[in-house]
Amino acid sequence: MKKTFLVTLAFISLVALSCAVTMKSNGPANPQYKNLKILPKDITHEQMDSVMHHFAGSLNVRCSFCHVHNEQTNEWNWAADDNKHKLVAREMMTMTNQLNKKYFNLTGSSALTISTPLMVTCYTCHHGSTEPSVNPPHQERPQPRPAGDSTKRGG
Repeated sequence: MKKTFLVTLAFISLVALSCAVTMKSNGPANPQYKNLKILPKDITHEQMDSVMHHFAGSLNVRCSFCHVHNEQTNEWNWAADDNKHKLVAREMMTMTNQLNKKYFNLTGSSALTISTPLMVTCYTCHHGSTEPSVNPPHQERPQPRPAGDSTKRGG
């Protein structure tokens, strides 16, 4: 459990660091993305890639899990809200933002930005699955000793 937490924390820190390093002064003058409701309107291409790769890795999915792809034209409609998973993702982003702001205000400020290191992310619950994990990972339990076994455990 402790090792998983540390790996998760390291991954989150890496994502946050990559966002902070690639962040430009004020972002583009004209926003390049449409229909952003949670992410900042001036998000850079590098930041968007970082966020989307985090989602994909945390849920072990590809772009089509949330985004609309037209098979006939082979074009993506990134802004469309036709896929219910995209709507759920927005709700989950709102929830994790609230948790991070209320319980893990590491910055000393009340505002969360694209470069704020987050303690709670998609991976916190999903661990590479589309459904959140509600059970701890399976661990082998020590087998009971047969009656009369006097070997000592430990050392």
